[in-house]
Amino acid sequence: MSINETQSPSNFIRHIINQDLKENKNNGKIVTRFPPEPNGYLHIGHAKSICLNFGTAAEYQGTCNLRFDDTNPEKESDEFVQSIQRDVQWLGFQWHELHYASDYFEQLYDYAVALIKDGKAYVDSLTPEQIRAYRGTLTEPGRESPDRNRSIEENLALFQGMRDGLYADGQYVLRAKIDMASPNINMRDPTLYRIRRVHHHRTGNDWCLYPMYDYTHCISDAIEGITHSLCTLEFEDHRPLYDWVLDELHTPCHPQQIEFARLQLEYTIVSKRKLNQLVTEKHVSGWDDPRMPTIAGLRRAGVTPAAIRDFCERIGVTKKDSWIEMGVLENCIREDLNENVPRAMAVLQPLRIVITNYPEGQTEHLELGNHPQRPEFGKRTVPFTREILIERDDFAENPPPKYKRLIPGGEVRLRGAYVIRCDEIVKDENGHIAELRCTYDPATLGKNPEGRKVKGVIHWVSEPHSLLAEVRLYDRLFTVPNPDNEENFLSVLNPNSLEVLTGCRVEASLADAGPESRYQFERTGYFCLDTIDSVGGRRVFNRTVTLRENWEKD
Repeated sequence: MSINETQSPSNFIRHIINQDLKENKNNGKIVTRFPPEPNGYLHIGHAKSICLNFGTAAEYQGTCNLRFDDTNPEKESDEFVQSIQRDVQWLGFQWHELHYASDYFEQLYDYAVALIKDGKAYVDSLTPEQIRAYRGTLTEPGRESPDRNRSIEENLALFQGMRDGLYADGQYVLRAKIDMASPNINMRDPTLYRIRRVHHHRTGNDWCLYPMYDYTHCISDAIEGITHSLCTLEFEDHRPLYDWVLDELHTPCHPQQIEFARLQLEYTIVSKRKLNQLVTEKHVSGWDDPRMPTIAGLRRAGVTPAAIRDFCERIGVTKKDSWIEMGVLENCIREDLNENVPRAMAVLQPLRIVITNYPEGQTEHLELGNHPQRPEFGKRTVPFTREILIERDDFAENPPPKYKRLIPGGEVRLRGAYVIRCDEIVKDENGHIAELRCTYDPATLGKNPEGRKVKGVIHWVSEPHSLLAEVRLYDRLFTVPNPDNEENFLSVLNPNSLEVLTGCRVEASLADAGPESRYQFERTGYFCLDTIDSVGGRRVFNRTVTLRENWEKD
């Protein structure tokens, strides 16, 4: 799917809420929630849900809760809880209330007892494999479990025993008693509780009985007074179960579940299992590796919250799954950074130039604007000296046609400084270019040369004043648009997704760059000072995005 920038993003959810408000449903209140499971770091797909849930609440002067669905303790941890809170706030949102599904364990248990007493739930001894076999298929109805007609008294005693730890893991489950012939397989006596002796990151070892997501989620929504429970399309077939549980329990609040298409972005994966595999097998440096589609990775790469929010708004909210081109996200990032970050000069592969007619030991302090369209960004001082550094590929001994940079005997303008001419090439013993000897025209500072036209402009830094830096050139992590379609997604990892350049030089004004400082390195791309590895005087810059798609230097 390609998004036209002038296209108005669709959002059918607004139409539903507008109608609800017109009919004064929920007394005109709008309460949403963002309910992640703390089993990994949030990714770009979660960003869409965050923007939708928090943004919808803000648009209608409502509230949005953050609730952790922590019912699967094997994979959950406080590390993920903290990272999720950090990411939500970094994106620019603040929850009204903070909750955990584990807050409701006692209430959930009591509700389950109520279902048993009403003959709507039973304890089953079938194994998971047997339950799957009894469930039937899309074309064949399921079969009833031999335990389906246990007495209410026996079910209550067994369920209490499950809570008390009297039985082994997997020995029993609690199932809803609905309809084993339902055309919706989710309604064929789904599991509500299972026994798991696993330490919980909040409740410790208080429980060995944990509720299933489909049972927990709807009740948690009802307890919190959620009016619109927004979730992705894979839960559409689960909505009848969501409604069944709340109807049978006669909860005072019955939220409306509304499904929307999840974000499917080319050249990425958003499966937490696969993302975890990338991390644990060290294909990336961690959850916050700038190549990862996690919010932490995007942040470390230098992407701003505004760019992510803009992207989520542009792609809109639809009822149909579709693929979003990576270029849509990259263009949102470029537009935001182009407008809002200062310029600087950095030479990634330095070539030394000695300006032979410039006074030895002299330093000029040139003033350059920090942004060509934003005078309020002010100016910076850039030192100019006899010895400077330019990009190695900004000089060609044997230039190709239409080459506009420096050539033997040719002239080029140094950005914000003088016109120089290459007079001599100095090579080392291996025949490689070691430095260039040039002369400058003193009359060309801020002026065109007399009687001749100079077309090329290149960037540079003063050799004695420039700062050493490491620059990491990040690219897409995968070589195909949909790596999830591959039999082995690791087989399509991009071997060139990271190029590390050492010995780079950046202008002196970057000496005071702080964590997450973002810049446009002129003629090169957008970069961010790495928050993790820029320590002890070390400067590491991550490339956020190139200047333009399929970019080539002039």
